[in-house]
Amino acid sequence: MACTLNRDDPFGGLPPKHCLDGGYKPIFTDKLQLEEALLFTKTTLEDNLKANLNLVRVSAPLFVTRASGFNDNLNGVERPATFEPRDFPGIHLEVPFSLAKWKRWALHYYKVEAGKGIVTDFRGLRCDDDVDFTHSLYVDQFDWEKHIKPEDRNVEYLKNTVKSIYKALYDTEQAVCKKYGFDAVLPEELVFATSDDMIKEHPHATPKQRENILCEKYKAVFFMGIGGMKEDGQLRHDGRAPDYDDWTTERPDGGFGLNGDLLVWNPILKQSFEISSMGIRVNPEVLLKQLDLCHVPERKEFVWHQMLLDGTLPQTIGGGIGQSRTCQFLLRACHIGEVQHGWYNPKEVEILKKDGISLLGLGEFEADPHAKSS
Repeated sequence: MACTLNRDDPFGGLPPKHCLDGGYKPIFTDKLQLEEALLFTKTTLEDNLKANLNLVRVSAPLFVTRASGFNDNLNGVERPATFEPRDFPGIHLEVPFSLAKWKRWALHYYKVEAGKGIVTDFRGLRCDDDVDFTHSLYVDQFDWEKHIKPEDRNVEYLKNTVKSIYKALYDTEQAVCKKYGFDAVLPEELVFATSDDMIKEHPHATPKQRENILCEKYKAVFFMGIGGMKEDGQLRHDGRAPDYDDWTTERPDGGFGLNGDLLVWNPILKQSFEISSMGIRVNPEVLLKQLDLCHVPERKEFVWHQMLLDGTLPQTIGGGIGQSRTCQFLLRACHIGEVQHGWYNPKEVEILKKDGISLLGLGEFEADPHAKSS
């Protein structure tokens, strides 16, 4: 998601002003009912994803070794949460940012045939992420990956997969709204757009402004072509690591990248809202090209990269669907902390509480869980 956090504003992580001062009323005020709604939403979405994409649920690691190269490098500058086992000094274990690489290995490990895939309930930590009303240090997402044939590495296959994911989201919203008695907002049809075209049409707009323009107009958009640089050396839209999504392959429309973000218009926040980041993954040739473009050719010596380069790992498509992010949207919450046990700026938490916005669990407290709470 293109970031809008203003680091010069001491309260830059708060929801938009129209949500404050009584402008927002949560649907769920009973915490147990909220927990039931969270479980229903997540279970329904996962079941729809498994059915639409032909996925099987598998378990996932909480940490990986640094030397394996299995961690997702995101933009390449983020610091992973790291620890050493007590009895094994010098061994560095990392909490993954996501399972982008692990999932591809898992398809090989579980011997998943082409046309089928896996989904897992991923929990991770991102200590360098923005902490605001849509971002948390704690990451929970449905990480999925599907084995595809080499000839499936094309735009048509990408679009068909995206449509299946959107149908899962659409049907989940219909079920949630029917169960809890509020109106659905997602359109039946998803619109596809490209970062290349939007840069040409709105050259002076920020990435977030381009997303807002699209989502306000169409309500649900797959924004294709994320990662890589423009001719002036600036990001084409947003950053992507070089070793999972393919963001360099030229498409028939003249743009670049077989990946993208699934975005919707959030009626509570009145802005674009990312649900999922996904794409067709790199093959050996694209991997080497993107490692060079990002000036990290040494990564090809890692175990995971060697397995991809020697053909051990299959061709895949995959992505992550934020669980708390999706629940924030579907349950009409203005702050992600309303649907997730996290930690947030204590000064902002106090403002939220005065406005009647209660965060879940210890995210409501600065340090002392015995502190008074509204």
